[in-house]
Amino acid sequence: MSTSSFSAAQNQASTLYLPPGSWATVLDCLCEHFSAIGREQWLDRIARGRVLDGHGQAIAVDLAYKEGLRIHYFREVPDEKHIPVVETILYADEHLVVADKPHFLPVTPAGEYVEQTLLRRLIRRLDNPHLVPLHRIDRHTAGLVLFSANPQSRSAYQSLFPTRTIEKHYEAIARALPALSFPLVHKSRLVDGQPFFRMQEGPGISNTETAVEVVEKNADLWRYALYPVTGKKHQLRVHMAALGASICNDPFYPDVLKDAEDDYANPLKLLAKGLRFVDPVTGQERVFESTISLDW
Repeated sequence: MSTSSFSAAQNQASTLYLPPGSWATVLDCLCEHFSAIGREQWLDRIARGRVLDGHGQAIAVDLAYKEGLRIHYFREVPDEKHIPVVETILYADEHLVVADKPHFLPVTPAGEYVEQTLLRRLIRRLDNPHLVPLHRIDRHTAGLVLFSANPQSRSAYQSLFPTRTIEKHYEAIARALPALSFPLVHKSRLVDGQPFFRMQEGPGISNTETAVEVVEKNADLWRYALYPVTGKKHQLRVHMAALGASICNDPFYPDVLKDAEDDYANPLKLLAKGLRFVDPVTGQERVFESTISLDW
């Protein structure tokens, strides 16, 4: 496998450094480490070249176990559920791809979704295995996602986010908050919550900041413009809940809706609406706006 092909494969594969143990083979280790995946499935994956060593070569079924050995494997979900939404490509050049992600579509493989993700769909549509998302938005959130299309320029675009040289604008619909004065800035410390997929506000120095404005009023519901300064997981959803106005149709905040099925007619009313930055490669100002709209 060439260097560029291996790099592309790494972008799509998961990596495991083999843990301490007394297994005879890598196969034995994988079977015990991932107990939910049967031995026959691992044998099938290995036979199809879906398990690679640290050099990008398909492993042999009898490859000897060694602690710390780096293994790349491609996640597969049998009978993966189709997500009946369609993404839109707003812009694409040799360095950058801008996609409009619909609600319910994950950005990258996780849990029960592998092929039904924005990343895998775009790789197939653009025939570019080098695509890598430059940031993430929640599966339940719709809107703009930037992708690096070229490994040579990737670090320049990645630097936009930690240096905060990119402006992000979100829109949300939530209940009215007439007792508060807008615009306002909400700061808090976000920490891991319960269950494991939630976040919560905790004591200590703030590590998140969101500016909030009201842009439209419609009886008991208002449309809010949200400008996150930081980009923590679920930040906007937690901040709006903390203000007393959980975003409409949020299945996680303030409470988890147990066993909630995706309701495509009633998505989370949160949209990554706008992005603005100076392109680090061309020097041009880039302004992108989602074509998706949130209805009341």
